[in-house]
Amino acid sequence: MNAAPHPSSLLPSHRLSIVVPLYNEEDNVAPLVKRVHEALTDYGYPWELLLVDDGSSDCTAERAAQAAREYGTHVRLVELTRNFKQTAAMQAGVDASRGDVIVTMDGDLQNDPIDIPRLVGRLLNEDLDLVAGWRQNRQDGLLLRKVPSKIANRLIARLTGVRLTDYGCSLKAFRATVIKSVRLYGEMHRFIPAWLATVTTPRRIAQEPVTHHARVAGESKYGISRTFRVILDLVAVYFFMRFRARPGHFFGGIGLLLTSLSSLVLGWLAWVKFGLGEDIGSRPLLLLGVGGMIAGVHFITTGVLAEIMARIYFESGNAQLYLARPERQLADNEGWRKPV
Repeated sequence: MNAAPHPSSLLPSHRLSIVVPLYNEEDNVAPLVKRVHEALTDYGYPWELLLVDDGSSDCTAERAAQAAREYGTHVRLVELTRNFKQTAAMQAGVDASRGDVIVTMDGDLQNDPIDIPRLVGRLLNEDLDLVAGWRQNRQDGLLLRKVPSKIANRLIARLTGVRLTDYGCSLKAFRATVIKSVRLYGEMHRFIPAWLATVTTPRRIAQEPVTHHARVAGESKYGISRTFRVILDLVAVYFFMRFRARPGHFFGGIGLLLTSLSSLVLGWLAWVKFGLGEDIGSRPLLLLGVGGMIAGVHFITTGVLAEIMARIYFESGNAQLYLARPERQLADNEGWRKPV
């Protein structure tokens, strides 16, 4: 009796790239590479594992190189010259990837590589652009992680219109053409589903329950300061989604409203001064009208400048947000990890 085929063998032909940003994860690298290797041993298509060392101060890069040689998989190491933070490291990995499908995950072993084929399968079989992991049984602290995360997820979903339960889960599967059409900066890796909604439709974005483990080695990089950075980036994402191609409409609209209201105020004061002969020099409305007019002109000017910058953004190449060292060759095989 023949064994049942591996689920991945039923997928459309593709090449898979797995991107893992790493920062001071020396104790997690070897187990991570081993688990990815085990999860994809019977995978029916070529795949590669990209480990992005984000300027670690420990032995993360060397442990990654050692693990690649030990397991013989085509592991590629992207080494950034300093710590550019997780978003830039993820962007570096995406830029270096060669697959048709890109999977991102954390390097702290809280994401389980065994879920990768299932996410990729749903992405390809349902013709989606993104399948985001959903940590239903999250192994994190309640007050410092779970509660703030739930509040943030609801706020992000409400502001962006992309209804996902768990924006913070790094385990996601993308079509390469879609994820490579946007650029990530700041803490934007948390808003990738919303960011992708600027180039695709929310109906091509889905979520899938995934396994979540407690951290067993290394230290969490999460801190309260990151919460404030996330809030600021959320404002930027909301603005960019609403006014990406027409920022002048936003600033210009506010400017026209202010100048219109200020014109009415100043017109009425002019009638009081010259029509009724009353003194207006001490009236607060005079200061309000003049101040509103100045602010309105300022907003209109800002809108014009924003339109110019938007045109430059769309017409010029994207600047790099990181600097990587020349890539090492870590395995004997020059190509992809082929299915056995």
